[in-house]
Amino acid sequence: MTNTTFSTPRDLLRYAVTRFNGAKLFFGHGSAEAFDEAAYLILHTLKLPLDRLAPFLDARLLPDEVLQVLAVIERRVTERVPAAYITKEAWLGEYRFYVDERVLVPRSFIAELIPQQFSPWLTDPDGVENVLELCTGSGCLAIMAADIFENAVVDAVDISKDALAVAEHNIREYKLEGRVNPIESDLYENVPFKKYDLIISNPPYVNSESMRTLPPEYLNEPQIALAGGEDGMDLVRKIIAGAAERLTPDGILVVEIGNEREFAEAAFGHLGLTWLTTSIGDDAVFLLTAEQLQTAQ
Repeated sequence: MTNTTFSTPRDLLRYAVTRFNGAKLFFGHGSAEAFDEAAYLILHTLKLPLDRLAPFLDARLLPDEVLQVLAVIERRVTERVPAAYITKEAWLGEYRFYVDERVLVPRSFIAELIPQQFSPWLTDPDGVENVLELCTGSGCLAIMAADIFENAVVDAVDISKDALAVAEHNIREYKLEGRVNPIESDLYENVPFKKYDLIISNPPYVNSESMRTLPPEYLNEPQIALAGGEDGMDLVRKIIAGAAERLTPDGILVVEIGNEREFAEAAFGHLGLTWLTTSIGDDAVFLLTAEQLQTAQ
């Protein structure tokens, strides 16, 4: 393949879509299909605005620019790594985060709920002073929470030193040192004992059967951030068990469990889970109040 084979982003876009579809790549890390991912990777590699493909489709590219894009396309196909690991970035709404192979690619549906301030369950968003995020990974949800709840300090917890290094990078990028505190801890173990108005978590929740059938893109992510035990609820049980003594009387716990609602209902249905609406429906994120958790003890 020579530099003259392709001369415009349109040429490369067509080629990338064909390659991606032919390789049966999996798209679960921000893009919905081959076209979206190809457009993103091409625009990012050429350092063009990510939301403006059309004006550049027929622009003439330099030979080295073509080679750069082809190298990215080839890596995505042959290594089956998520696009975010190639570009070293991931987006949640309007928020951009640095990511690499040390963390799960951010894709939490809790990110859709944070801007809504969990209304009507949190009746006084300005009065939210302490937020705890368990299994923070890249720190994305903790950073969003600090941005939305302007008077809050957020403790961002993860068991992985590597993940916390990425979180610290993002905290610095958003200039939130002092408001978002990374803590190395196995859930609540090393967390300072205080009362939180809000606890959020997108923990490992993939059940053991599903783990055995994950696509290669997911296998390139840290498995500790995915595997949730036989029914996917191993860490969720611990999170729920410790939440009551950590919440203020009007506090809430919000947990994401992806496609595992059936297992979550089997394990915790007696608590009266409230299922929150996100872009994929009412099955991915549940809420429990401090009152519900106290009653269950």
